[in-house]
Amino acid sequence: MSDTKYNWTYLISISLISAMGGLLFGYDYVVIGGAKPFYEPYFGITGHAFLQGWAMSCALMGCLGGAVISGWLSDRLGRKKLLILAAGLFVAASIGTGSAGSFGLFVTFRILGGIGIGLASNLSPMYIAEITPGNVRGRFVSINQLTIVIGILAAQLINWRIAKPVQAGATTADILASWNGQTGWRWMFYACSVPSVLFFILMWFVPESPRWLAKNLLYRPKAHKILARIGGNDYAFAELASIEQTLSESGEKANLRLLKQPGISKLLLLGIVLAIFQQWCGINVIFNYAQEIFSNAGYSVSDILFNIVITGCVNLAFTFIGMFTVDKLGRKALMLLGAGGLAGIYAVVGTLYFLHIQGLPLLIMVVTAIACYAMSLAPVTWVVLSEIFPNRMRGTLMSVATFSLWAACFILTYTFPLLNQLLKASGTFWLYGCICILGFIFILRRLPETKGKSLEEIEREFTNH
Repeated sequence: MSDTKYNWTYLISISLISAMGGLLFGYDYVVIGGAKPFYEPYFGITGHAFLQGWAMSCALMGCLGGAVISGWLSDRLGRKKLLILAAGLFVAASIGTGSAGSFGLFVTFRILGGIGIGLASNLSPMYIAEITPGNVRGRFVSINQLTIVIGILAAQLINWRIAKPVQAGATTADILASWNGQTGWRWMFYACSVPSVLFFILMWFVPESPRWLAKNLLYRPKAHKILARIGGNDYAFAELASIEQTLSESGEKANLRLLKQPGISKLLLLGIVLAIFQQWCGINVIFNYAQEIFSNAGYSVSDILFNIVITGCVNLAFTFIGMFTVDKLGRKALMLLGAGGLAGIYAVVGTLYFLHIQGLPLLIMVVTAIACYAMSLAPVTWVVLSEIFPNRMRGTLMSVATFSLWAACFILTYTFPLLNQLLKASGTFWLYGCICILGFIFILRRLPETKGKSLEEIEREFTNH
């Protein structure tokens, strides 16, 4: 239906609103890195590697929980209600974390925010994939990654502007007694409450996913109405017919027995491996442990916060490149570019650390790694995950893949300080480079191309092989 005239204003509006889950995901996930030098002295965990790692990674436990419940609940209650729940959790977490008076409360609210991240990271890209036409779906699903990056950059900018300059050689006691150590880190978390409230309000005006509605006979008129508003009546009739055909072909209701079908089990394995690889490629440690990475490169705390903003700007710029190439170059080409590019960059980064070369050369390579990731693995993984699973089980299978992603992220985040101690920075980045080589081989052999195909075409093609 290449001649269909789409209601672009409507599509963009509801996509941007639902993608606010990505913005909050990005902000909440990264704000912890900027607050780290200040809340650690406040809670007295400086120098305690276990507690430091737990503070950084506890939200990921919530992410795992959110990912688990998101698939089961979204296939029963719909995508919209769960996104509204995620927004409410973000509001509570941002206020609760900022006002925490004890380390236990801090961790509790971080986990609560993590549940919101787990819900939003699963449902926002899936919702966008289910409302957009196949020929632009990659670009639209990438909006979610764009908002994640904007959230990351917003957290970096806010952390930088809130934190007052730290004098060179400042001790832990100096930081604890400062405004940063008592109040500043709290406002870094409070700031997230503003977009959280906005997301909560706007989600009430977004329609339910037409593909979820189409699975329920009573709601199919609503599904037709939404699809007609997107592309007109002819488009709505054609899309509904295609959706209903795939639902009838799959026959039985969604349950775990369907996983025994060879086509579905292979797609699930593909989704799990890609989700794990997106994390184990190692780029997220740069955001979570920027303080350690840039400290090892010879930068002060104030310089580190500024350098983090630079990485965020590069991340945003190259995400746009990924958005506008994913529907032209295809998913597989960009994934291969990301895996191969990061393997080469990490080889250089590890060598710089090994030779004790600090300052600008290392900053340039770190920025290059972020640029490579931002235009490839970051957006494209979410695009592929949101489109390869069958209509009847998309929520459940997507949640399994998302659970795998956050489990991998937890392992990555928690083990980085340990790897850094054991292998040093050079060995750690060389290890990530080896993982990228393995990812490149897997993508080359196993990832099919989905560019330009409707979700129903992808389902028929992939589940029949």
